[in-house]
Amino acid sequence: MQYDGLTKGIAVVFGGLTVVLTAVGLVINPAVLFLALMFGVSTYFMYYHLSGKMAASLYERVERQAAQNTGNARRGGFGAGPREEWEPPRDGRRARRSQATQGGQRRGQGRQRQRRQQAGGRQRRQRVQSSGPSPAEAYKRLGLDPDADQSTIKRAYREKVKEVHPDTDSGSEREFKQVQAAYETLTDD
Repeated sequence: MQYDGLTKGIAVVFGGLTVVLTAVGLVINPAVLFLALMFGVSTYFMYYHLSGKMAASLYERVERQAAQNTGNARRGGFGAGPREEWEPPRDGRRARRSQATQGGQRRGQGRQRQRRQQAGGRQRRQRVQSSGPSPAEAYKRLGLDPDADQSTIKRAYREKVKEVHPDTDSGSEREFKQVQAAYETLTDD
């Protein structure tokens, strides 16, 4: 999590407020107990979020729904299906630590990525592709010149997808997948 330290701090403050307001509510005015309850509930949800249980629960529900939907989907259709390779999310520090310990090569990759970004992004990264169109074919499929920038590629992709989407009268699934592959080849993401 990017802001887990901040969220922990807020949760501690809310927890402290819950304790203080509970004491004030019991001693002085019972109406303050409602406010203490609200801070207590907020503290609990922050803890639930920070522990990763909230994200894991959400992903499990999504996976269950996707598994149900694949049984109902039309043959050859699109949609999210179950992903066996899914792993529950971990907080940012543990993920960074495990990546750093997986080998010395990963440490240098961050610096290399920064150097590429500082170069202004003029040179496109060459992707190692096992399948899919070459960059020249991808530009041709989207109807673009090879010197097109990312915004032009994105715009052309959106227009082309509208034309070939399988849900339209003139669209086809094969052409739709080809346009998607072309876009994936040309984007830096």
